[in-house]
Amino acid sequence: MDSGCRTIIDEAYLNDLAHGVRWRKTLEFLAGSSLSAGSLVSGLDLGDRTPFTALLEKHFGCPFENTTVDLDLEPLSGSFGVVTAFEVLEHLYNPLHALLEVKRLLAGNDARLFVSMPLWKPAVLASPDHFHEMTHRSACSLFLRAGFSVLRNAEFRIRHPLFYLTGVKPLLRAWYEKVQIYELAVR
Repeated sequence: MDSGCRTIIDEAYLNDLAHGVRWRKTLEFLAGSSLSAGSLVSGLDLGDRTPFTALLEKHFGCPFENTTVDLDLEPLSGSFGVVTAFEVLEHLYNPLHALLEVKRLLAGNDARLFVSMPLWKPAVLASPDHFHEMTHRSACSLFLRAGFSVLRNAEFRIRHPLFYLTGVKPLLRAWYEKVQIYELAVR
């Protein structure tokens, strides 16, 4: 993946309060899954390892690998009972390729893919390193095309309510800025 379009996991990223909120709300969503953590042998988290990867390992009770390949072009390897793609698909030119690769790696009838991404925003609010910000409908179409069924989904905000009162753009974000999260199974 072109490093100019990758999120750099550095101290500034890790200290952003919005990431802590996103991680907490993501764990709350994961807690609502019927996936049995005790039966998992290993998981895969698409993207770089972050402190959240360790939280995933604790939640699911198994070690997680992280990807090092170009998710737009290269194959993935392994076999996993759970795969996560949190805030990844919007950074890819070809998210369908990544989803088809993940589908190939999911092992077992109860295997799950968990995905989160920003909900579509107008261009003035969109991040310059996002190639695909999707509506709920377009995300579900992508998942269907890749051979997944949506088991559950939710939306949430990641900013403190007072943030939205700090200017015009933040006020617009109050209306548009949400994270959409999904639990998917192979159809």
